[in-house]
Amino acid sequence: MDDGYHDLPAGKIGCIVTFLEMNALPAPRPVPARPDLALRRLGRADTALYARIYRTIGERWLWFSRLGLDRDALAEIIGDPAVKAYAVLLDGAPAGLLEIDFRKGDEAELAFFGLYEAAIGTGAGRWLMQQALEMAWAHPIRRFWLHTCTLDHPGAIAFYRRSGFSPYKCALEIADDPRLAGLLPRDSLPDIPLAE
Repeated sequence: MDDGYHDLPAGKIGCIVTFLEMNALPAPRPVPARPDLALRRLGRADTALYARIYRTIGERWLWFSRLGLDRDALAEIIGDPAVKAYAVLLDGAPAGLLEIDFRKGDEAELAFFGLYEAAIGTGAGRWLMQQALEMAWAHPIRRFWLHTCTLDHPGAIAFYRRSGFSPYKCALEIADDPRLAGLLPRDSLPDIPLAE
């Protein structure tokens, strides 16, 4: 690809994706006890709850990769014993999503990590990351990785770096705009205009 600006075709969105990893469990950061927070494991029978939480978090950030899946395809993923999907509960009510994918054997992917808007900035993210780190490194893995992008929360990369992840590559992602495909409301992520 040549340097410079490149037009996106109508109906597409583009973002810069940053991939981050860690190769060992980092030194623990102090995380206050949070008796108001809990994790509930999700499985094949929980596709409706998973989809509701995913949409509630993701609508703001244009999460769309799971929106086009039918119920059976989603059940196949979250019902896989090598995928650990959890609803984050705040005082017993859904407030976030954690999903770690161990299907590649010696590595784990932090596939989804997100909180409802009301929980952001409350320390819930630090608590949730501590749960994710302990869960991932309880398995015999050589690396724990994730990717985030310029459509995500502006503090995402800094948060992941503070948590012990290091960037290792970047990529340009171009995809069909999920707002134009009807997967998300047209007013989702209003900072990114629709390119019709």
